[in-house]
Amino acid sequence: MPDTITDPRTAQAAAARPAAGWKETALQGWGRSSSAPCLAARPERMRELLAALQPPEGRTLLPHGGGRSYGDQALNSGGAAILTTRLDRILAFDEGSGLVVAEPGVTFADLLEVFLPRGWLAPTSPGTAFATLGGAVANDVHGKNHHRAGSFGDHVLWLDLLLPDGRLLRISDEEEAALFRATIGGMGLTGIVTAICFRMQRVPSNALRVHSRRVPDLEAFLAGFAEAAEATWSVGWIDALAGGRALGRGVLETAEPSESGLPPPKLKSRTFPMDAPPWLLNRLTVRGFNALYWRRAPVAGREQTTHYGKFLYPLDAILHWNRMYGRRGFHQFQCVLPFGPGEAALRQLLETISAAGEASFLAVLKVMGRPGRGLLSFALPGYSLALDIPARPGAAELLAALERITRDAGGRIYLAKDSMLSAEGFWSMYPEARRFMEIRAEIDPEGRLSSDMARRLHLA
Repeated sequence: MPDTITDPRTAQAAAARPAAGWKETALQGWGRSSSAPCLAARPERMRELLAALQPPEGRTLLPHGGGRSYGDQALNSGGAAILTTRLDRILAFDEGSGLVVAEPGVTFADLLEVFLPRGWLAPTSPGTAFATLGGAVANDVHGKNHHRAGSFGDHVLWLDLLLPDGRLLRISDEEEAALFRATIGGMGLTGIVTAICFRMQRVPSNALRVHSRRVPDLEAFLAGFAEAAEATWSVGWIDALAGGRALGRGVLETAEPSESGLPPPKLKSRTFPMDAPPWLLNRLTVRGFNALYWRRAPVAGREQTTHYGKFLYPLDAILHWNRMYGRRGFHQFQCVLPFGPGEAALRQLLETISAAGEASFLAVLKVMGRPGRGLLSFALPGYSLALDIPARPGAAELLAALERITRDAGGRIYLAKDSMLSAEGFWSMYPEARRFMEIRAEIDPEGRLSSDMARRLHLA
């Protein structure tokens, strides 16, 4: 196992703390519909991080990573935020076992750049490479291979966690196991992760073979996922505005590692230049885009060799793509529905979304495997559906209807994407939330860690 680079592990070791460098700022969720005025500090070293544990005016604290959580999960209005993006060092790597130790500000883009040329890939990752490893732990993120690989937390061996009182603990399944389970998926509410040890996976090249085919409706989609149960990666892109016989139509993609690689890609992302005007996204333009996307995949299917970055992170090709929803932004809804009742609920969700006409572009459908490791992990065995909903009049009512359908089916809503879940819905969907609160009370009895989401869901 690689050795972590350690810093003083007690508050006493930081007797002469430097100033934290607090600045007034306003942070936004990636959906831009949630924002928070707060103080922010951006530490680069452990001593600066320790100093930031004492924000002025007794404000509450919250770690904040790459800013890719869509709603208010990483926001702390009127409080203080510790920005972790400069804590971005890879501390150790074992070429034989694939174990890596990294600071929380390391991104999946960093991992791709450093390790893919050496034949290693992150075991699973979210849909953007700009997410940080600290955020991956806090949200127990998952990717297109969840049915095979599980969530990110399933691959973590241990974490170094800085508590609000300045203690630095190493937590794992063997040490502080309850706190370990609370921290994975714990939304930064148990402390600040300072180091993460996890296992990378070997890959034969920098590319994979991607098979795409057009799917006519939801029933065919679910049959296609069943046929692709052994695929390493699988994802469905659904036209959420299609109704009637075409309800649930879309494109099914499966992928396997390629033995032969591709020339290193010339990554040249484009930037969405400005906030789009309100009239740009309407039912007509979105319906047209979705129809074109659906028809671009042949009915008989097509196989292409694709670089990992292009397949895993398609939206990263357009920087600031969230501007296309205009200044009001959007909400993202993502749920998981258990197998069995989930099939009927999935149809009901799509019918509700199609009738509302507010869905933007493609919904994403995935199959999920085992339950998550954390007390507040999102994952359940079942179907996951995710889509964007512009922040317009009527959006709150639509999201409330989707919440009811999800709750009635025994599903849950993903906190990393959420901005509108009710407290009642949360406590129904996450049965281990009470144990999470007990652990929080033990390590943070003064309630120094908080967030807008925690207050909204009655977790703080």
